[in-house]
Amino acid sequence: MASEFWLTDAQFERLRPLLPNKPRGVARVDDRRVISGIVHVLISGGRWIDAPAVYGPRKTLYNRWIRWAKAGVWKQAFEELAATGGPPAELMLDSTWAKAHRSATGGKGGGSANGIGRSRGGPTTKLHALVDGLGRLVAFVITPGQRGDAPVAADLIQAAPASATLAAGRAYDSDALRRLLLARGIRPVIPNAPYRKRLHPFDPEPYKRRNLVERAFCRIKDFRRVATRYDKLACTYTAAIALAAIIAWWL
Repeated sequence: MASEFWLTDAQFERLRPLLPNKPRGVARVDDRRVISGIVHVLISGGRWIDAPAVYGPRKTLYNRWIRWAKAGVWKQAFEELAATGGPPAELMLDSTWAKAHRSATGGKGGGSANGIGRSRGGPTTKLHALVDGLGRLVAFVITPGQRGDAPVAADLIQAAPASATLAAGRAYDSDALRRLLLARGIRPVIPNAPYRKRLHPFDPEPYKRRNLVERAFCRIKDFRRVATRYDKLACTYTAAIALAAIIAWWL
């Protein structure tokens, strides 16, 4: 059985204090086994009904996943674990798209409310993320695929720990965003857009490390249910990204 687990004993002990604790009533199915089944589904991209029987009842896996996703358990666990690394010396910012499968449509509130929009690739969700100098996801938010990058970046930066520098592409060359970074004591490492008449200082050396965020996107999209969105609700797709990041970097 131990070989079927996705988490080692040490990894699960780090995660255990962040999981809901039910002191009374019927004992629930072993958390480590259920989480291993959930991770298997996220990585394989398969249906819940096709999860290997070794992880327990498929309905238990799905119900635990949905219940904790709606309660924000997975996102909160990600945020607490990501904070253990302390304030990062540098941050990289970027966004990527995920194709929304036809099964992702029809969520309560409509597509826009659940982070699904229409861009050149059809129905998509955009993942906006901050990555630290070790290439680890430290903060993220999802939006409909057609949303611009710079307006979303402001909220993401304010919710993340301050760093010495922040590197981002030309899509983030906004005066308002630069002012926000400087007000937080963060030096912008952002190339000037071609239309700028008054150029801002730009240091190309730290910008070379911006590829860390691209590598992080590649790694998190190894989880097939992140690379392709099957979830109708924003909270469940957010939970998929959070748990994938926990497994990839924070345990």
